[in-house]
Amino acid sequence: MQRVNVGIIGTGWCGGIRARTAARNALVEQLHLCDTSPERLAEVAAETGAASAVADYHEILADARIHAVMISATPETTHYPMARDALDAGKDVLLEKPLALTLGEADDLVARAQERDCTFTIGYSQRFNTKQALVKRSMDDGTLGIPVSGLVSRHITRKLGDKIGGRITLSPAAMEATHDIDFLLWCMEPAVPVRVYAQAVERVMKDKYGISDCMSIVVTLDNGVVLTIGAGWILPPGYPNFSSTWIEIVGSEGALILDDTHRDTMLNTMSGGLSLPLSTMPGEEVGHVYAGPMRDETNHFIEAVAYDRPVLVTPEQARQTMEVYLAADISAATNQAVELPLDSSQEAHALELAGISA
Repeated sequence: MQRVNVGIIGTGWCGGIRARTAARNALVEQLHLCDTSPERLAEVAAETGAASAVADYHEILADARIHAVMISATPETTHYPMARDALDAGKDVLLEKPLALTLGEADDLVARAQERDCTFTIGYSQRFNTKQALVKRSMDDGTLGIPVSGLVSRHITRKLGDKIGGRITLSPAAMEATHDIDFLLWCMEPAVPVRVYAQAVERVMKDKYGISDCMSIVVTLDNGVVLTIGAGWILPPGYPNFSSTWIEIVGSEGALILDDTHRDTMLNTMSGGLSLPLSTMPGEEVGHVYAGPMRDETNHFIEAVAYDRPVLVTPEQARQTMEVYLAADISAATNQAVELPLDSSQEAHALELAGISA
């Protein structure tokens, strides 16, 4: 075990959470920050006592003192080049989802991490959600028996939909359902997806951003289990970054129903009306505690680097999730089920739908 020096590339919403978490972790010796916004960079640097704060991420990668980096930059087009450069520099990497924009880029990152023996993980923070961890344990220990079906319905506010749609044309499958595809595939291992069928609704976001409002996705696994995932981003304002999730997992010996709709905590004020605190996907700080999964995920990565432990989310798993949501985009556009694995022409079609050059 050694104390590690950590770099955070991108100090926005998620990057700020990771920076504050790293600054408080006893395994972190030094924290180094990078952001293209001078104001935000100065704010987070002052808050965390960062050892350095720079605008160019190449300075973070060239710093031999830094062992590991967390890439929380947007837009998502930056993920592949930044992760590629970080791995080439020999850094251990936590990369926010998505892993990449094309399967070729994803495969390249996986290969680079393996060749350089770097720790490499993707930010599927919902695996660190306590309720979802209970599902995984209940599947693994046989509590539910043989898996039969899984359902996740996730919807977020239009504020987040506008934020995401305003920067990139990725679908709700790629940007929201991706968390639940990853989660369900993780729970159902070693089964793998073989077929995807999806439908999309386009009534609100299409004219503004060229994206769907919501998607319903059905994934068939090679053992016959069927997964259903619904995801959208047009809920009216209820709380900043509000996320509402309902989960049903059914097995031969039981069922597990999880209400993660955040209706258990309600705040009603004269100035703001009714709101639902503690309802964001990454989580939020409440005084001396943190409510949500991203802090635990960040600490898990730091511990994996410091103690040379395996990571919970492998890039290979993230690549499989990526293939499923690309198939969902194709299915929604063609009104046809899509068989997996995707061939090159199918992937090219999915990228064309998102306005991405292969």
